[in-house]
Amino acid sequence: MTTHKLPKGKLYLLPAPLGEGGETAVPDYAVAQMRQLTFFVVERSKTARRWLKFLQHPTPQNQLHVEELNDQTPPSEWQNFLAPAENGNDIGLLSEAGCPAIADPGAELVRLAHEKGIEVVPLVGPSSILLALMASGMNGQRFCFHGYLPVKPPELAAALRDLEQQSQQTKQTQIFIETPYRNNSFVETALKTLSPNTRFCIAADLTLPTEYIVSGTVQSFRNKTLQELHKRPAIFLLLKS
Repeated sequence: MTTHKLPKGKLYLLPAPLGEGGETAVPDYAVAQMRQLTFFVVERSKTARRWLKFLQHPTPQNQLHVEELNDQTPPSEWQNFLAPAENGNDIGLLSEAGCPAIADPGAELVRLAHEKGIEVVPLVGPSSILLALMASGMNGQRFCFHGYLPVKPPELAAALRDLEQQSQQTKQTQIFIETPYRNNSFVETALKTLSPNTRFCIAADLTLPTEYIVSGTVQSFRNKTLQELHKRPAIFLLLKS
């Protein structure tokens, strides 16, 4: 007797809003796909379930299978997250960062899915990194995202000078983030450290009603009154010509 193995499910990389009020940045076709799934791997269960409830997911919350994958998840558990797909069920991957696997621990699950022959389907949604680059007026042909820079002012200043030098040598836009409650001190250090003619950009609350984007030379920033950035998610960019 011949047994037919079920085809494997797919891993859908699902967009999420970048904050309250940013829901319209998620395309309708992605919302429709989310409403069809019942298996999810998410960075934070509470946020993901709130998003699925907002979308009026037709499956009751207690019948949704939601697993957490974050920086604290041991690699030994990753295999288990893909078990539903190996049994023929589609899975959705949701991130706190808007787009899964970009500056996000979900990248490891995507890698593992490829190794297991599970089809990966990325869906369009808001990426704060790309939106900031688009809005900055800086080089979109060459760019590099560095994540977080050092916290202490002396080390931060040294890192900024290094990035400024790299940018000048390679004509590459340098992109980075900071923990939101340190935004103000970060900007203060950056504007004291960077050369006056270096281009700098702040992109905060992207896609939200309070979106704030300002870009120009460091010298022009020193003459501006900036908005309060405390606890607002922000992307920072620099380009040294």
